[in-house]
Amino acid sequence: MRDNSGPYSPHLRVHQDRGHAVLEFLGEIDILAALDIIPVLDAVTGRPGARVVLDLRSVEFFDCSGLRLLYRARRRVLDHDGQIHLICTHPLTLRILRVTELAGLMPPRSSLDEALGHPEAASGLW
Repeated sequence: MRDNSGPYSPHLRVHQDRGHAVLEFLGEIDILAALDIIPVLDAVTGRPGARVVLDLRSVEFFDCSGLRLLYRARRRVLDHDGQIHLICTHPLTLRILRVTELAGLMPPRSSLDEALGHPEAASGLW
């Protein structure tokens, strides 16, 4: 079930699906977008036991500011004993995730169904 009533910005859409907060990143994720996203990201990831999905399928550009958002979200969710999953299909973004080794900490999945079917994505150490 989808709930599109969550916080929204030009760079982020938030909805609920199967008990998870899905943060759908949109368009170009750069320093300006990151500044817009951080307050919503922090609100969602700072809850005890948060269950979060970061969906990058609608991202057209992704730089180090986007990477910082992903690391920030992961740290905050795991610090609050939550679960975090990552969805990514864009070849260049996947390459960035592999080169920076973030793909090893949060294995990217290709769909929401696939992400929610892999609980091991919710664990790991810094």
